[in-house]
Amino acid sequence: MSSIQDNEAPNVITETRFRTLMQSGYLAEVYCQSSAFNKSAVWYGVWVIRIIDEDRTFMKLLVPARSMSDKHDEIRIREFKTANGLISFLASMGCTHANVPLQEGGVSTHALPVELLAKDEG
Repeated sequence: MSSIQDNEAPNVITETRFRTLMQSGYLAEVYCQSSAFNKSAVWYGVWVIRIIDEDRTFMKLLVPARSMSDKHDEIRIREFKTANGLISFLASMGCTHANVPLQEGGVSTHALPVELLAKDEG
């Protein structure tokens, strides 16, 4: 997987839709854009997240709910600058564990526990 750049992200998703898809069985894929380092007991780095399906035919990058960009055609990808922020986000989505890649290019995948997946009413 090459480095994910803001201007290379036509397929994006907001947090609300991300949460819905996670509850439907999609996976959260964490990508480490910049190797992490530890300073004063805090791990810093740059991580981005995308939502994927099991066969990897559906992929969308997480974006902030509101973009503060002055450029109308610029897409900002949500970046997590600390492992704590990343873990907090995953926990807020319902993940019961967090595997944080620490080296640039590292990837980890997270799924919700079966009991948290939305039940099919059909």
